[in-house]
Amino acid sequence: MRIRDRPEMATFHFDFVGPERTLYSGEVSAVQLPGVEGEMTVLPGHAPVLTSLRVGVIVVTESQGSGKRIYVRGGFADIGPTAVTVLAERAAPIEELTHESLDRDIEAIEMQRDATEDLQKREELNGQIVQLQETKALLKL
Repeated sequence: MRIRDRPEMATFHFDFVGPERTLYSGEVSAVQLPGVEGEMTVLPGHAPVLTSLRVGVIVVTESQGSGKRIYVRGGFADIGPTAVTVLAERAAPIEELTHESLDRDIEAIEMQRDATEDLQKREELNGQIVQLQETKALLKL
């Protein structure tokens, strides 16, 4: 009996750049992004899109059953059929997050919110605070 070779999974290149360092660079089969219009999953051959990111977790699928999760707080994703690049305002591997670091992020955004009189900006910052609190709950921190 001959064992058949498994077909190659389609992949694309993914670069994730945070303010201090590159957090990921390599071939992946899928990336789930927290876009401002909602969660989106990018697969090989995706139509070109430029989207803003909200607070959340990016899930990188390297191959069946393996991958990485990266916390992101704002930024942009440049999506194309053969590559995706994320430029993040703030980011960290999930393993590096702590209860205290997320609380500091929430406090910094609350201070920005309290310092502005622009109602639209206040609403946007309130949304970020809620997203951070949801991320904390999701990660059980």
